[in-house]
Amino acid sequence: MDEIENTPQSRNAPEAIAAQDIAEVRAPLSEESKTSVITPRIRDAKQDTVPSSVITPRIRDAKPLHEGHRARLKARFRAHGMDNFDDHNVLELLLFYSKPRGDTNPTAHELLNRFGSLSEVFDAPFEELEKTLGVGETSALLIKLIPQIARRYLLSRTVPDKVLDSSKRAGEYLMPYFFGERDECVYLVCLDAKCKVLATRLILRGSVNSAAINVRKIVEVALSFNSTSVVLAHNHTSGIAIPSVEDKTTTTRLYDALAAVDINLADHIVVADDDFVSFADNGFFRHF
Repeated sequence: MDEIENTPQSRNAPEAIAAQDIAEVRAPLSEESKTSVITPRIRDAKQDTVPSSVITPRIRDAKPLHEGHRARLKARFRAHGMDNFDDHNVLELLLFYSKPRGDTNPTAHELLNRFGSLSEVFDAPFEELEKTLGVGETSALLIKLIPQIARRYLLSRTVPDKVLDSSKRAGEYLMPYFFGERDECVYLVCLDAKCKVLATRLILRGSVNSAAINVRKIVEVALSFNSTSVVLAHNHTSGIAIPSVEDKTTTTRLYDALAAVDINLADHIVVADDDFVSFADNGFFRHF
């Protein structure tokens, strides 16, 4: 085993190493060292903040301004119907079923402001409804369904074999067929010898004028049900039930065509909104 050389340098080595350690401790900290010392404190400080789990329940507990409004409006309807509803309440309730979340009140007011009234909202074209703020395709479809459902409801209440032995009864029978219609339509009611309804058929939808109405088609429909007499009816989308010159021309042509096959044109009724005018009551057929 080699011996350790006992020299002055070897004897002074421990003292030199100790002096070097003291110097390093006294030396100023570098930027990197400072960061490494401070960082743990900052991290500890973060741990002292309030955990998000403590705050979150309070935010969740905050109640929206309109919470419970839907339930209250539905309860009002169930208890009293719509008798105590304003127009915007009607639309608001309806829109619950196309907008399952959120406040529908602003959209209801926007619709009424845009179109002017509840009836005008339901009569508005689909494309115009979609242009309203807050109304998408689903809401527009729902709104347009309402008058059509109401029309089908009214039609389902009409008795198929109803006797139409007066213009008043004929008008009341036919008016539901035109409920909510935005287009001009022509209907033909086929009757037996006792004026009992055999069938009611849509003849034309669109622009109704003397040239557009197919007299031959009307005669064929009347013959197909072995009709003794028929009642013609069409609507005026203008809202005025006064017969036009074209209405009178069409009635004359049809009367002559039906008479040729021994079928009587008992009446021609013009419907507008909740009103109607009878050609028979106005004495139009007296000169035939």
